[in-house]
Amino acid sequence: MLAQLFRFKGGVKPQTNKAISVHEPIGQAPLPARLFVPLHQSIGGAPSPLVQAGDTVLKGQLIGGADAWVSAAVHAPTSGRVLAVEPHVAAHPSGLPTLCVVIEPDGRDEWIERRPVDHRSLAPERVRELLRDAGVVGLGGAAFPSHAKLTPARAVAMEHLVINGAECEPFMTCDDMLMRERADEIVRGIAIFRELLSAREVLIGIEDNKPAAIAAMQEAVLRLAPDYRVVAVPTRYPAGGAKQLIRVLTGKEVPASRRSTELGVQCFNVATVYTAYRALTHGEPVLSRIVTLTGNVEQPRNWEVSLGTPMREVVALARPRADSSSFLMGGPMMGFEIPDLDAPVVKATNCIIAGSPGLFPPPPPEMPCIRCGACAEVCPHELQPFELYWFSRARNFGKTQEYYIFDCIECGCCSYVCPSHIPLVQYFRFAKSEIWAREREKQAADAAKERFELRNARAEREQAEKAERLARAASARTSEKKAPPEPAPAADHPPAAAGEAATTASEAEAAKKAAIAAAIERARLQRESAQPRNTDRLSAGQQREIAAVEARRAARSTADTTATTGTAATTDPGGAAVAPAGSQRDE
Repeated sequence: MLAQLFRFKGGVKPQTNKAISVHEPIGQAPLPARLFVPLHQSIGGAPSPLVQAGDTVLKGQLIGGADAWVSAAVHAPTSGRVLAVEPHVAAHPSGLPTLCVVIEPDGRDEWIERRPVDHRSLAPERVRELLRDAGVVGLGGAAFPSHAKLTPARAVAMEHLVINGAECEPFMTCDDMLMRERADEIVRGIAIFRELLSAREVLIGIEDNKPAAIAAMQEAVLRLAPDYRVVAVPTRYPAGGAKQLIRVLTGKEVPASRRSTELGVQCFNVATVYTAYRALTHGEPVLSRIVTLTGNVEQPRNWEVSLGTPMREVVALARPRADSSSFLMGGPMMGFEIPDLDAPVVKATNCIIAGSPGLFPPPPPEMPCIRCGACAEVCPHELQPFELYWFSRARNFGKTQEYYIFDCIECGCCSYVCPSHIPLVQYFRFAKSEIWAREREKQAADAAKERFELRNARAEREQAEKAERLARAASARTSEKKAPPEPAPAADHPPAAAGEAATTASEAEAAKKAAIAAAIERARLQRESAQPRNTDRLSAGQQREIAAVEARRAARSTADTTATTGTAATTDPGGAAVAPAGSQRDE
């Protein structure tokens, strides 16, 4: 039965250049002298290092643990010794360093103990955790952790599981060769994902310029899962985009800012389901990936390369021609120029293209936009690239968001057809990076503001509690001062007894005072007896002189008394008083 296909809007048809790298089977790249394994190889959080310099590791040993749900673990690609955990140039357009585990292979390639599991005997949540710990991410280039996409929407039943084998980028053939050579394992991996999502239908989309891959997958499906449908889709870039392939196979249009699971559809790359199958059934985490080496080289071919292998050593396998001037990671439409060939191969490295002036001539000078609208006609997301260009150029980032800049998948169709040779995608990437940077700054400022407000609230609360404590203490002191003396209990001390008690206390007080007075008198007498008087121990002469003095004093006293009596009054012998003569006449 022929499947009904749908068209997606826009798209272009560049020259594919795929045939040159599919003449030989997938080769096994040799191990390098040193592996530089980045800890951050997927979208989401950066795994934390679990090893340090000097440690020995085995092949498949966990060296970086996922730090969040949207994150994936990292493992040692081979056995050897950890030389360092340090920053190293990354496979990124900026060329900025990223934290890497530097491993020196020992040549034995000795595995850890592998523990295959039967996913049917485990809960779905446990299977997702195992995939996260095995480092399974989207290998189509986005490197989104797969376990996070394997959670279906609660309110919408999963209708379609779409497997992406379109591989629409020119030059790229890694998925094509994987489907040719390992179709059975891909189909078994699809079965795992189908059970986790409870998907009703499985659709495997492959561009019709890969007849060998289509045939291999059809044979595998016929043997292992006859109800799966292998669908050849028209070759039109970017048919390999998730939203575009969903549109072509199911007719469903995924709106902006919504997940496809809300429409009952989920999409995975063929290499992703293959690695998931190896992780669960063979206990092998993601340690390598297939990389297409093509372009201006003598031996274009697909190689299975250990993660962390420097690209310089990988490129050497293809023997680049002498006039090679640059190297692209990814396809010519969505890839970027590698700033340094010392950067390592990561999970997102699906293709390396050697460029030359003949293969990729220098772009013509950029000219002003003439608003021809050609970019809008080919945009698969029905955006207005020329408007986004103007707003990005003017740094009006708010307007770019109003024109849905984050719906742009950077497929490059607009730049491909622009008659003014404007690198539109570069402007869009610049705008996105600026918006993300400002968003991070805003989040940091919001977090700082929240901390400041919490600190102020805590200080105010502590101050209020202190004031309350002080108020309670002052109130208690005031209450104590105003309280009357405590009366004596009437039952225990009746009036008669109280009087007796008062008398006893008075007597005791008087006795105490008397004892004190007696003690003072005793002390005085002792002091007087201890100090002799100056009249004691006189000699006979001194006593006579004293006696003479006393005699004179007595005589003088007698004379004074006589003189006083003669002038004032006369006393008769009988003792009666006689008044003077003069005093009687006057009366």
